[in-house]
Amino acid sequence: MVAFVLAGGKGTRLSPLTKERAKPAVPFGGRYRIVDFVLSNLVNSGIYSIYVLIQFKSQSLLQHLRDGWEVNSLLKEHFIIPVPAQMRTQEDVWYRGTADAIHQNINLIEQANPHYVAIFGADHIYRMNIRDMLDYHMDKRAQATVAAIPVARDQAAEFGVIETALDGSIIGFHEKRSDAPVIPGDPGRVYASMGNYIFSTNLLLRELDADAQNPGSTHDFGRDILPSLVGRAAMFAYDFQTNHIPGDPPTQEAYWRDVGTLDAYYDASMDLRAVSPALNLYNRQWPLRTAGYQDPPAKFIFDEQGRRGQAIDSIVSGGTILSGGMVRCSILGRGVRVHSGAVVEDSVIFDNCDIGRRARVRRAILDKNVRVAEDDEIGFDLDRDRERRGCTVTESGIVVLEGTRSNVEVATVIV
Repeated sequence: MVAFVLAGGKGTRLSPLTKERAKPAVPFGGRYRIVDFVLSNLVNSGIYSIYVLIQFKSQSLLQHLRDGWEVNSLLKEHFIIPVPAQMRTQEDVWYRGTADAIHQNINLIEQANPHYVAIFGADHIYRMNIRDMLDYHMDKRAQATVAAIPVARDQAAEFGVIETALDGSIIGFHEKRSDAPVIPGDPGRVYASMGNYIFSTNLLLRELDADAQNPGSTHDFGRDILPSLVGRAAMFAYDFQTNHIPGDPPTQEAYWRDVGTLDAYYDASMDLRAVSPALNLYNRQWPLRTAGYQDPPAKFIFDEQGRRGQAIDSIVSGGTILSGGMVRCSILGRGVRVHSGAVVEDSVIFDNCDIGRRARVRRAILDKNVRVAEDDEIGFDLDRDRERRGCTVTESGIVVLEGTRSNVEVATVIV
């Protein structure tokens, strides 16, 4: 099997977190990046031939892949290689869609000549044993298999919905329709496409060539290639809820989140705080891999009334120092400083942020290198926050402060 990871999207709805980086390079969980989830799933599943297709604002992603995902192997089929958009078309254009991204790199498939090709997105938070999906693909003698997750029927308008027969074969696709067909035998739910596919190679090559010559196509798997295969090829939906991760208890439910918006990203981050989180980062049989940072341990100092460094229901990454500050229900990245009297609650703090003395931060996302001034307050007066330079306030009231390129700039100055 050869795997392609689609990591070239702009991620505009996650702005300002994607102002200087691609969406797959956005930090998550303190020390990870979003792309680490799909790459860990592939490697943990025993799939080691991986091309990462990049495009927009790729420098941060390239650096992360270099620092954390270089593969040194004596076997030529073991590699994780970033592939920039090479404009291998007569028009010399960027990737025009997910199918076009694969077609422009079709030579990589032809060179490897695999039996199967996996095509997975890099912008979701989930754990998945892809070997289970491949076994399902082979057992069904499928030519194309689409990963699907059951969601409530009233959410059908938010997803691309897969219509299936009783045996799991796909008989239709419905894009964001509130009246989309339900799962057979389950009237309260529909199958939402996860954007992850396995193809038998011969079918994929044929369909990519045909799609490239179709002037009316948007060159997208979900909109064009997969709907066109209905009735022409053996295509099945793989129920993600049947997926089992080695090391997880049998009762552990499958976890998948689309973090396409700031509010969705914040909610997924907050999921990590639970005593028994729905997303388990501590399963040693299924490690979430990332760059090997040379950070010192986190440190909590001072044990005085009103000046006690402590964190409750929180994740604190390496190199962070809580110097008399309090952190509750939050995610702290690497190298963060929380000074005496400061309080951080229900927030996501990226690397190298500095929270000044007696400052208060609530329901906020601070991008890297943000410095919060002494006695400042973020998340308490949303109208005032909206006036800050480089500040965004979401519909649900999450305050997002844009990061800086150095850790000495102040990002909380009122315009």
